[in-house]
Amino acid sequence: MEQPLPSAKDEVVEITRALIRIDTSNDGSGAASANEAPAAAYVARLLAEVGIESRIYESAPGRANLVARIPGRDRSLPALILHGHLDVVPAAAEDWSVDPFAAELIDDMIWGRGAVDMKNMDAMILSVVRELARTGEVPPRDLIVAMFADEEAGGLFGAQWMVDHHPEEFAGAGWAISEVGGFSTTVAGTRAYLVQTAEKGMAWLGLTAQGTAGHGSQTNPDNPVLHLAQALARIGEHDWGSSYHPATRELLEGVARLSGTTFDPADPTPQWEALGATAKFVTGTLSTTVNPTVLRAGYKDNVVPSAATARIDVRTLPGVHHETIAKLQELAGDKVTVERGIEFESMQAPADAPLVSLMGELLREADPGAEVFPYMLPAGTDNKALARLGVQGYGFAPLRLPAELDFTGMFHGVDERVPVAALHFGVDVLAALVRRF
Repeated sequence: MEQPLPSAKDEVVEITRALIRIDTSNDGSGAASANEAPAAAYVARLLAEVGIESRIYESAPGRANLVARIPGRDRSLPALILHGHLDVVPAAAEDWSVDPFAAELIDDMIWGRGAVDMKNMDAMILSVVRELARTGEVPPRDLIVAMFADEEAGGLFGAQWMVDHHPEEFAGAGWAISEVGGFSTTVAGTRAYLVQTAEKGMAWLGLTAQGTAGHGSQTNPDNPVLHLAQALARIGEHDWGSSYHPATRELLEGVARLSGTTFDPADPTPQWEALGATAKFVTGTLSTTVNPTVLRAGYKDNVVPSAATARIDVRTLPGVHHETIAKLQELAGDKVTVERGIEFESMQAPADAPLVSLMGELLREADPGAEVFPYMLPAGTDNKALARLGVQGYGFAPLRLPAELDFTGMFHGVDERVPVAALHFGVDVLAALVRRF
């Protein structure tokens, strides 16, 4: 008897686990900060098995990016990019309950670094396109599968590099979907799915204070450590104001309706409470945020150094990026220089686009009674790179999640895990989307 062809649901769990077992930790230190090549080779083998040709581009030794194009029925339509990143943030094994790279299956969940961010979505994409290829089904438009390096360090060796050096791979693309959207949160007993339609801007900046080195016992009015500390204090005390992006307002108004509360822009506390753990993904969208993340100064207790440095993580609201950088330079003062580093303006895609409408339709079909809302991500994704090519990008990794699971808290956290049932839900929705869009 002829064996039935495996489906996307049959494969997604094992592909997720196999990807997690390939350690692609990215410490952000530069060209040699990660090694995505083994993961890209694994992806290439999976695609080749079903007759999909892919190309691997290395931006530096081991920093591998993979792209494949699947022709659609109407090649005049703008192509849809399904993209993920192969790197993960490092994991301190001693902080975890399990080996973060063993991909253990416990209580019907896959545990490991990347289970949430974002080897789960990588596996869903691969499972769906493999199913299409095995059945011979041709999608309505071209599909471009992209697996990037270096997303966790700004994409300089990944999506940004690909856009700079191989834009031809994305020729004719109009739409893109990737991580950090499409997942559910439970509000007053109702599942609400959040589709990411906007991202804050970002800038990773360096601050350097120069001063006069000397003995720690002497009076020193030109101590660079003090110059730097005073600059950081001014930055930390500055009020950046607050405002509601349309996606944030629509989300909070929807949460108010579901929870039977009233949305007051001056005090959205009832909506934060109704969102529970997911609120941490939304509170950061009300204002520009500036957080010091790294401090370095000195080498001995009794020596005043000649310099002190800091790194700051800046996330800007739409429309205020350049004025924010200018204000930071002013707040730093004349004793501290500001070095520009990785920097991208905010990204916004139409929330009323046909692709978004279809996402909502498919989620409600798969989970009757559910609600779907747009939201703005306080962080960033590789959609920012593709936006430089005019591609409209959205966060849509569909997952139906248990109410008690703090999904958003596991991004870059410990004991990352994703339910098997959520992956099965996700491949069904994602497969429907590529077949109908």
